[in-house]
Amino acid sequence: MISFLRSLSPIDILAAVVDVGVVAYVLYRLFLLIQGTRAIQLLKGVIVLVAATFVSQWLGLKTVYWLLGKVTLGLAVALPIVFQPELRRALEQLGRGRLFRPDADQAIDEDQALVIKELLRAVEQLSKNKVGALMVLERETGLNDYVETGIHIDGVVSSEFLINIFIPNTPLHDGAVIIRGSRVLAAGCFLPLTEAQGLSTELGSRHRSALGITEHSDAVVVVVSEETGTVSLANAGKLIRHLETKTLEEMLTALLKPKGLAIHLFNRGAES
Repeated sequence: MISFLRSLSPIDILAAVVDVGVVAYVLYRLFLLIQGTRAIQLLKGVIVLVAATFVSQWLGLKTVYWLLGKVTLGLAVALPIVFQPELRRALEQLGRGRLFRPDADQAIDEDQALVIKELLRAVEQLSKNKVGALMVLERETGLNDYVETGIHIDGVVSSEFLINIFIPNTPLHDGAVIIRGSRVLAAGCFLPLTEAQGLSTELGSRHRSALGITEHSDAVVVVVSEETGTVSLANAGKLIRHLETKTLEEMLTALLKPKGLAIHLFNRGAES
């Protein structure tokens, strides 16, 4: 190995360093592209599957190795379909010359207390005036797939800002606001409707969308009914309605902390 390195010219070494550097940077940018989306979870599953294939071969588990080999072969066909949104976004950014630019929105303020305070102030006014609203708070599962369906904003969360977004008969009134940390990423976003059956006929599209997004992610959603002004909270496919400001504050404070601290509190509220 040492003799081989000694035989290389400075130009060969420089070319090798540049070659490895370019590949590493491209992989890094591709990782940033899928970071914050559900694709990162799918990628972890693919890595586990590939690792299991090598382990089964090493242990001599022929049947398991054969089965995993067939599944891996199927993945080669399925991956372009599964990662279609990310591939499309990568090609779009490459066409705009943005794929290799650093993202300016990576720094995220984690002051959740301020966000909750501003959110509660907005909810109080929206509920009082019976203005419909749908606000999604991102947690660990990225929501970039849904951010892409709305209008990009990237503004600091404030009660005045949120109230203004949901003013009736304005372009962003319909749809959801998605909040990451202390910033409003986008408004007018489309969310998946819940697949649950037997829901109350009183629940409109906002409530069904709130349940839907919490079935696909760990997001927390605050809903204000346009008909009654009722405030609801959705999490993990469950909906709690008729919340007072104090109760909503307690639940948001608990749910936006690390997972597990508010599971009992939320489940108890959902059952009542």
